[in-house]
Amino acid sequence: MSRDNKKISGFSKLSKRGKIKWLVENFFKDPEAVARELMNYWLPNTDQQQIIDGFSENTISNFMLPFGVAPNFVVNGHTYVIPMVIEESSVVAAASAGAKFWMDRGGFKANVISTKKIGQVHFQWNGNRDALYRESKVLFEHIREEVRPITANMINRGGGILDIQLKDAFDGESQYYKLMLTFETCDSMGANFINSVLEEAALVLKKFVHDSPVLNQGSGDLDIIMSILSNYTPECLVHVEVACPIEELGTFPDGTSAEEFANRFYKAIRIAHIDTYRATTHNKGIFNGIDAVVLATGNDFRAVEACGHTYACRTGQYKSLTDCSIDDGIFKFWMDIPLAVGTVGGLTAIHPIAKRSLEMLGNPSASTLMMIIAATGLAQNFAALRSLITTGIQQGHMKLHLANILTHMKADENETALVKDYFENKTISFNQVRAFLDELRNGSSLHFESSVK
Repeated sequence: MSRDNKKISGFSKLSKRGKIKWLVENFFKDPEAVARELMNYWLPNTDQQQIIDGFSENTISNFMLPFGVAPNFVVNGHTYVIPMVIEESSVVAAASAGAKFWMDRGGFKANVISTKKIGQVHFQWNGNRDALYRESKVLFEHIREEVRPITANMINRGGGILDIQLKDAFDGESQYYKLMLTFETCDSMGANFINSVLEEAALVLKKFVHDSPVLNQGSGDLDIIMSILSNYTPECLVHVEVACPIEELGTFPDGTSAEEFANRFYKAIRIAHIDTYRATTHNKGIFNGIDAVVLATGNDFRAVEACGHTYACRTGQYKSLTDCSIDDGIFKFWMDIPLAVGTVGGLTAIHPIAKRSLEMLGNPSASTLMMIIAATGLAQNFAALRSLITTGIQQGHMKLHLANILTHMKADENETALVKDYFENKTISFNQVRAFLDELRNGSSLHFESSVK
């Protein structure tokens, strides 16, 4: 089907059914079937569906992801069941396994180091640089006063603007400056609050320079390039760790001893600090756990990922976010990671499942949620590395992935039982499962059925 000349005006003004009708008639071979399928995923509760539709633009249906839980997480002595939204079958199982392993070894210890967030006003100005710096303290006080109508409620909650700095980067761009504002946003992620303050601060800055007899001496107008928060929040930082004597690590499925496991684990972490190729996959595994909880609680996983990966290369080389040590017979595994999340405002307040996720966690503060999310990422990383350095990652991963393979191949209940029995102690791959099902469906593997029954 040609997709040329499918331009449409006023698409956003069409009803949801109207959008679907135009879409399926122009881009699908079976319009009626596709339309029914898309509408089949509308929520029966029209009030909730209306809320979901409001999250985005041009909404036509809902994209379903599994909402699962990982039990047995002990963080600072409190036991949690962690809500996780993710489509990768092994992630929830791995997080659960990591949590259970450490539950009997003291659990996860976590603390929030800082909760500061950054916003910037970027501008160009060809006036007297030294004069601008001399006047900056007066400017900063002026900004604080003028934005008070926006910051008043946040100040009452213990937040607001913590600091303002003026910086320039003439070596990168001629006459380029930035105002750096540091914020405390308490239990909210604070993006809208920060951006509102920054845009007002930009207006104050421009007027201040224009009205100043010291600064406005034929220099021309100050040009505001943009005012926006930064998703890099290295001072919104949480620390999480697990530790125990090496002998308490126990033994492992392939017969690896506790001491050998500790040494191999340490080396695996070192490799992720040395080799960028490995570090990327290593950190992706951490975010398997982190993103799932961030999504489940209605937070912005894209901002969290962007910040985390930037933090991973803060030394100039992209490295592992986790660390490991073996000192005086003690195995210790930890992570420091920036996590800008909230428990009030945004989707956390209006998404029905996000609200239940937070309730499941005891309606935590933003700081507590930071610690819970970090513990989930550390548990995920521990479980993945434990598999990698002992039995290998594919044994457990492919067993959990088998359900997806069987669904893809439209296996019925009897075929599913036969496949699971046959591959119980065998290596699983897509091609091997397909070959077995082909034989089964052709009648050449009927002898397997009796072994299952």
